[in-house]
Amino acid sequence: MEAVIIEQADRTDGVIVIKGRQYIPDAKGSLVPLEMVKPQHKLEDETVRKIMAFALDLNQQIARFRDHTMVDLGTFDALLAQEYGAKIGGAKGNRTYQTFDGLMKVQVQVAELIDFGPELQIAKKLVDECLNEWSADSRPEIQALVSDAFDTDKEGKINRAKIFMLLRHSIEDERWMRAMDAIRDAMRVTGSKEYVRFYTREKPDGQWQAVTIDLAKA
Repeated sequence: MEAVIIEQADRTDGVIVIKGRQYIPDAKGSLVPLEMVKPQHKLEDETVRKIMAFALDLNQQIARFRDHTMVDLGTFDALLAQEYGAKIGGAKGNRTYQTFDGLMKVQVQVAELIDFGPELQIAKKLVDECLNEWSADSRPEIQALVSDAFDTDKEGKINRAKIFMLLRHSIEDERWMRAMDAIRDAMRVTGSKEYVRFYTREKPDGQWQAVTIDLAKA
């Protein structure tokens, strides 16, 4: 059987050349002769590839920028600790760095990643008992909040924000209070994630403006 020689396999336009003829793979993996592809589909393919080339390059730049930022801040922290035996930030690792003129600052915020243990099921049972005994027309906002809080998404995860909102309600029901205690006991800190944010302002008493790196907010 004659071997198939693929030429110019490193092309970035998605085109594969076999024995001098140009093909492009479709979504099923089949090779379609380039001349058989509709002009609008070729144009769409070219447009997406052009945008994605810039997006991938920008993504790599942002990753390098974040790495350099954390190295620079870590080096500064180490020098400060060595020189003065002091460090920036509180117990949770949140830190703020600012220019001498007070017009620029970099903030590092550490968010704890929280999961819930089996005590959460006990809390749900107690809360359900409360809802069953309360009349159908009482505390409708609480009933809706409870339904949303314990409802799981497609990945089987509960709504953490709504769970935390339950804890804000002060309800003088012994079972409700036990349920809230069970929720607090169920909390497990499984790790943390650092977020770096950048701010500038025009004058020392002005409002801080975020330097946006999020594409959706640019």
